[in-house]
Amino acid sequence: MSLVVAIDGPAGSGKGTVTKMVAEKLELINIDTGAIYRCVTLYMIRKKIELTDIEKIKEMLKSINIELRIVNKDNIVFLEGEDVTKKIREKDVTELVSSVARIVEIREYITNLSRKIAEGKNVIMEGRDIGTIVFPNADVKIYLDATPEERANRRLKQSIEKGIDITYEEILANIMFRDKNDSTSSVGTLKQADDAIYLDSTNLTIEEVVDKVIEIIKEKCNK
Repeated sequence: MSLVVAIDGPAGSGKGTVTKMVAEKLELINIDTGAIYRCVTLYMIRKKIELTDIEKIKEMLKSINIELRIVNKDNIVFLEGEDVTKKIREKDVTELVSSVARIVEIREYITNLSRKIAEGKNVIMEGRDIGTIVFPNADVKIYLDATPEERANRRLKQSIEKGIDITYEEILANIMFRDKNDSTSSVGTLKQADDAIYLDSTNLTIEEVVDKVIEIIKEKCNK
């Protein structure tokens, strides 16, 4: 019997970090859909594929090679055999990924890929429409949120740690833009599922959020 945990929420809410830590503690497979979208975005930038060129996008999706591997407990992302874990977090990708994620063909490709990876396994997955579209029948659904300012501060800290040159103002502007884009998109809309548990992480440490998520999962599984 498999278990599917879906964690949705806006950009910078801590979904990725929390999901990774919960996956380690509960020995769940972490499917990082955000990294997959960023890989596709980086590929399109490198190949100069326009957002409106649907035919080229369809051809790209037939051959693009994306791998998610665990190396020394770290999630490492490979695009065409190259480690792009850091590159997919850089400014050019961050500014474009929200628009790329709105393309129907790309969403269908990543949704199908995610479902295939999850078949018969105990998985945890984060994104913006995991509990509503990708896995509407997920066993556990959580909507993780935080204020835009707190999310910008977190992203700034991550960028500094990774040596990415970007300012707080740029990050906050991008977060506000993505919030509007993601919540009004006609595909993959950022929306809390009706049966999802809302969790505000603004005033919580990462460890406290992880503990609360694990508590929610265990409560749901014991019912």
